[in-house]
Amino acid sequence: MSRNWKRPVSVTLAATLAFSLLAGCGAKEADQQAASDKSLRVAMALSEDEWNVMRSDVLPKFEKDNGVKVEAVQVEAKDIVEKLSAQQKANKVEIDLITQDVNELYALVDRGLMEDMSSYKDKIPDTVVKGMIDVGTFDNKMLFLPYRPNVEIAYYNEKKLKEANLTPPKTWDDLLKVSKALKDKEKVGRVAIKANLEIDNVLHIFDFIRSAGGDPYVLNDEGSVKAFTFMQQLYPNLSPDSKKANWNFMNQYLATESVYLGQNWPFGVNKIVQEGGKKEIKAYSGWAGPVKESHTLGGEVIGIPKGTPNKDLAVKFAEYLMSKDVQETLVSKLAWPSVRSDAYGKVEEWQKPYFEAVNAALQNATPRGNVSYWPTVQQALLDAFKDIVVDGKPAQETLDVYAKKIASVKK
Repeated sequence: MSRNWKRPVSVTLAATLAFSLLAGCGAKEADQQAASDKSLRVAMALSEDEWNVMRSDVLPKFEKDNGVKVEAVQVEAKDIVEKLSAQQKANKVEIDLITQDVNELYALVDRGLMEDMSSYKDKIPDTVVKGMIDVGTFDNKMLFLPYRPNVEIAYYNEKKLKEANLTPPKTWDDLLKVSKALKDKEKVGRVAIKANLEIDNVLHIFDFIRSAGGDPYVLNDEGSVKAFTFMQQLYPNLSPDSKKANWNFMNQYLATESVYLGQNWPFGVNKIVQEGGKKEIKAYSGWAGPVKESHTLGGEVIGIPKGTPNKDLAVKFAEYLMSKDVQETLVSKLAWPSVRSDAYGKVEEWQKPYFEAVNAALQNATPRGNVSYWPTVQQALLDAFKDIVVDGKPAQETLDVYAKKIASVKK
């Protein structure tokens, strides 16, 4: 009787144990499935080449390490504000993390769309470019994390300048002399600035004004007058391509040798030198004005929208984007300047002089600044450039007119 009683009990225990194991396996599989089903929704504005690197060299490792799917989509900087506003009003935030142009942050801040990231400051590497922290801080709150600095450098055709017995200009006086000498020799200007009366043009105006010690948000101060007066002198000696030069065309003009000297973003290194094979195109940080060398700090920062249900994962992804491995990948594959000073280990030998130029320019880089009245400032700068530089109107009198327009909208 004892045996008969023990046997069914042992069978029952075995069955219970088997059921528990199956249930445990099922729970584990469910957890794994839940992890694999979880996604992080990221909005960026990238070119096709940049997306290729992001999707093949950056995202897969994060997905594998965290058991998630990163849904990264193209959203232009000008569209992200309205998109997030609509999602937050509907209490249905569908974007967990964004990367945004440092010069397009004000509207996001003004509408209160972004999480305060101040408590995550310890996640920022010590080697990060300080200006990229400053640009994301508003009213002592860090609303954006550093991600990708950018700054223009000066590209020049070493062969063509040598043939003309010229060296790359280091000052405004040098720039004027080089532009005149090349035009005299070639019968057409070979130095270009971005004078397309669009946003590219504005950044160059900023650099000229600040190089003379001026303030673009005042516009009729002594430095601003000096800058516009100089640009007016320079303009007749410039390449006619200046009127169309932007971030894309400047590379083409340098590669096809219609321009021998011009400023553009560092991604041109891969486009002109590596892909285009124009090894005679060299680079340096650029020229200084009467007060200093000045560059407008560009690039992107990371923001996490309020209302995301995946904030912790978004913070983890932000930390990943700032990591040395990712930054080294972006440098070597895309010729992006790194937000970290210690992330140039994978740079190939031929790239090193170009990144030396980038790092030198970053030492003199200042954010454009985010103000609520930016549209007025931008239009004033472009109108002043057309009136003074292109049409030859007197600098001081003309700037006085546009300075009043800016002053009228300042808070």
